[in-house]
Amino acid sequence: MDFLKEIVKTTGNEYAALVSDGVEAGDVDSFIDSGSYIFNALLSGSIYGGLPSNKITAIAGESATGKTFFVMGMVKSFLDANPDAGVLYFESESAITKQMVIDRGIDPNRMVIVPVTTVQEFRTQAIRVLDKFLEQNEADRKPIMLCLDSLGMLSTTKEVEDTSDGKETRDMTRAQVLKAAFRVLTLKLGKAKVPMVVTNHTYDVVGSMFPTKEMGGGSGLKYAASSIIYLSKKKEKDGTEVIGNIVHCKNAKSRLTVENKMVDVRLTYTKGLDRYYGLLDLALKYGIFKSVSTRIELPDGTKTFGKTINNDPTKFFTEDIMKQLDECATKEFKYGNKAEEVVDGNSEQTWYIKML
Repeated sequence: MDFLKEIVKTTGNEYAALVSDGVEAGDVDSFIDSGSYIFNALLSGSIYGGLPSNKITAIAGESATGKTFFVMGMVKSFLDANPDAGVLYFESESAITKQMVIDRGIDPNRMVIVPVTTVQEFRTQAIRVLDKFLEQNEADRKPIMLCLDSLGMLSTTKEVEDTSDGKETRDMTRAQVLKAAFRVLTLKLGKAKVPMVVTNHTYDVVGSMFPTKEMGGGSGLKYAASSIIYLSKKKEKDGTEVIGNIVHCKNAKSRLTVENKMVDVRLTYTKGLDRYYGLLDLALKYGIFKSVSTRIELPDGTKTFGKTINNDPTKFFTEDIMKQLDECATKEFKYGNKAEEVVDGNSEQTWYIKML
């Protein structure tokens, strides 16, 4: 295909290439651990994966559903995996404190908090950082990660000015400004191979036949994000005492895994995010463990209670079991690659569609 290589040169685009040589701004080389095996599987199709290292991942939910907690966990995993890396944390809620960062085990010397009030401030500063990053020689670049917490609290320059002037009008251009910002950011993040996590608020859809949640901010983030996860929660109790939350995570959009899948993760007040919670359900679904009356039968034939497994997961989720679970996660969450036969009723012609 020499003529295609000539076409690539003719474009003058340094990132253009044959697909066989790799898609510079599109291919995902690595993933960032979320701190939960089942949440990793929801995002990437592997319990050892997580959020893609060069895409935008959106985490949306109501107040106190663990959005910031998830992001902080991803920040820690990213810094732990890259000893010379740094994180830029764009913050619009004034919620992050130095002590909170230290308590999560994050090195405060490797994390920069960037307070932002408007969409324009965030857009300008984020693009400025990425442009400076891209100017460096690739060999000299240190890994960085961008976070925005949260998109829902960002105002616009016009809204700030109107408020200062005592006007009560609402800025109807906010959604357009957001869309323009993410149009520019998406490709730059892909070129720079920089991950970005965005938190956002969800709202009840008025007039819907069924109770429905929708992410605010218009369609800009919806189109730009590689994955969008909706969070909701219910309280977990030990008797009458509330000990934490079970967070329901729904994959509302994904370019890497099957959409509309849902998993549960556990956030406790004492231990934080439970890394193993949710694996028991996956093991039962694929027959690695078996449900026998009120107990769980393990591969060696012994029986125990599900609560016992969740309270001491490292004892039951052995290396061999984890390997099987990773294979099950691929089947459960990744798009298949099996040829599917489709018959055209008009022409009786058979087509074969490869599901990507």
